[in-house]
Amino acid sequence: MADEVNTMAAKEEMGQTTGAANPANGVNAHYRGYDPRNPMANVHGDDHARLPAFGGEFQPGLYRPVEHRKFANPAPLGLCAFALTTFVLSAINMNARGVTAPNVAVPLAFGYGGLVQLLAGMWEMAVGNTFGATALSSYGGFWIAYAILLTPAWNITGPGGPYQNEATKAIDPKMTDSAIGLFLTGWFIFTTILLLCTLRSTVMFFLLFFTLDIAFLMLACGHYASDNGAAKSSKMLTQAGGGFGMLAAFLAWYNAFAGIADSSNSFFLIPVFHFPWSEKGRENRLTKTASHTAA
Repeated sequence: MADEVNTMAAKEEMGQTTGAANPANGVNAHYRGYDPRNPMANVHGDDHARLPAFGGEFQPGLYRPVEHRKFANPAPLGLCAFALTTFVLSAINMNARGVTAPNVAVPLAFGYGGLVQLLAGMWEMAVGNTFGATALSSYGGFWIAYAILLTPAWNITGPGGPYQNEATKAIDPKMTDSAIGLFLTGWFIFTTILLLCTLRSTVMFFLLFFTLDIAFLMLACGHYASDNGAAKSSKMLTQAGGGFGMLAAFLAWYNAFAGIADSSNSFFLIPVFHFPWSEKGRENRLTKTASHTAA
């Protein structure tokens, strides 16, 4: 009896060290203890029912319990706010219908893409989605900041402003373009960080951040080209940024629909295409292999 107790204690200690545990009720489960070699290895490694990670939940890696949740899914609201505001600004960047002034996007950037998306990000924080809270709140802040940048009353980039006075013109007549380029470059770097967090999620979720990342890069380079005097290149880069922004807008709407549509309100569900190396992709592959083996 003493030997059995010692053996069980040794196995339990090994489970705490390696993160492994004996199957409970015939189901393999991750041990929920602390692993000093990898503290994050078993975070949220419990047995609760969980939603697959996909764009409609705006949660690429961390599954959340579907039971006892007091909040609705705020991700589609934030995605739609982002999509519509991005669509309008991208259409202007592409010179759709000859419109070149971006000021019509200011009301959307303040009210929908800014305020509403920021609120959605705060609600993502309430449901425990770190990625969603970070992304939606940040892009809500981006739209508010961009709206301030374009508001004539602030005159940040207008004539007589800090970048278009006599002193700055003596240094660089087109300093405004470099300043906005730096602004957009920072958002390109931030979006790249988020993009790396989607590599184990779904194709549609990854493509949303990929197209947005390229849009920021093209727009930033367009402003830098304008400051360098390459007007034609600047126009082409800005239009390219508008094109990638348009793709990002429709991909955001696509992921939003994936989060809204279910059997209660839609006759069909749209695919989000899990990457083969993602958790859901491996699960589908193992299920398919098991069915072929059984057959």
